[in-house]
Amino acid sequence: MTKWGGARVGLVCWLGVGLHAGLAAQGIFTCVDASGRRITSDRPIPECLDREQRELNPSGTVKRKLAPAPTAQERAAAEERQRLQDEEQARLNEDRRRERALAARYPSQAAHDGERVEALKQVDAVVKIAQKRIDDLREQRKSILAEFEFYRKDPSKAPPALRQKLQDNQQAEEAQNRFIADQAREKDRINQRFDQELKRLQQIWGPGTR
Repeated sequence: MTKWGGARVGLVCWLGVGLHAGLAAQGIFTCVDASGRRITSDRPIPECLDREQRELNPSGTVKRKLAPAPTAQERAAAEERQRLQDEEQARLNEDRRRERALAARYPSQAAHDGERVEALKQVDAVVKIAQKRIDDLREQRKSILAEFEFYRKDPSKAPPALRQKLQDNQQAEEAQNRFIADQAREKDRINQRFDQELKRLQQIWGPGTR
């Protein structure tokens, strides 16, 4: 063998050793594909994405195991779980934000009770106005009925305008009565809201807060 030929063989051997050393440093991946073939590579093996792969240390021991790539159904399920977790976390964050805002608005039960009283007072005030309107309508109706006395023997002869006036008066009173009933329900809603808030606030304040 010539000197140059020996040098070429040595170079090839050196390159082979260097390549092997490089692969060993990167790790060796191995798996058995769907056809039963064992495949080895210096990187994750595309043919085995649907099954477990093993990355080996240079000594041949298992460095780690790569789980199979998830199927479309598994990815969809994982995304749905993540979506639900994100929604739950967002709900918890919003609850905490509301609690902080509630505690800032009502630092004590006295402050909360005071606002409840004011809210109920506002409803009572508009109810009082509605009741005053009913009293006025009833007074007006007395005058209207007094005019009907002229047609007591034959009410059908009463002028249409007079009959319309009586009808409008009665309908106006009915509307005010409905409004008052609505305000009674509004007071119930106010009390329910403040009761619910108070339960949450008592947990935030802790014992002994007034």
